[in-house]
Amino acid sequence: MKQAGHPFVGLWVTADGNIRQRLLPEGRYVEARGSREAAYTGDYRIEGTMIYYRDDTGFSADGEFRDDVLYHAGMVMYRHLRARQ
Repeated sequence: MKQAGHPFVGLWVTADGNIRQRLLPEGRYVEARGSREAAYTGDYRIEGTMIYYRDDTGFSADGEFRDDVLYHAGMVMYRHLRARQ
């Protein structure tokens, strides 16, 4: 399912920057962990404030967006904002 233009599309990171989850506009995600840039990949869909994941091995998980914070699998992730040039 395409998520182009959805406000939650983009890069989400843990406070320490170790886990980085990129929600792509075509409904795919890539999760980096430490130096592993594509530790997990798969599909996602957003319904309201909920996000549902299915990785490429078939594992399913979910998360919730609250106050511009993503809560997923015991992690707290924040929207990554690039510095303005």
